[in-house]
Amino acid sequence: MPAIEIGRVCVKLSGREAGRKCVIVDVVDKSFVLVTGPKTVSGVKRRRANVNHVEPLQDKIDINRGASDEEVVEALKVAGKQEEMAKIVKPALTSV
Repeated sequence: MPAIEIGRVCVKLSGREAGRKCVIVDVVDKSFVLVTGPKTVSGVKRRRANVNHVEPLQDKIDINRGASDEEVVEALKVAGKQEEMAKIVKPALTSV
């Protein structure tokens, strides 16, 4: 199972959106991916994210590369994961 792939559901680990779930829409290169919540569902804007700042989950939805936010919302509805995406996951605390 490749961890970083299109359609993989992830949790953002850092930044103002930490703890929110997102979906990988495109793989930019070995260090960056394009993710979206979409903002209407989980509050994550479509943006480039470092792969070290996202934690892949087991869930995966069926979308095409570069899918629009509307297509991602439809895929989440079909998979029955829309309510699950809206929940905020408490990120693990790093050593202080």
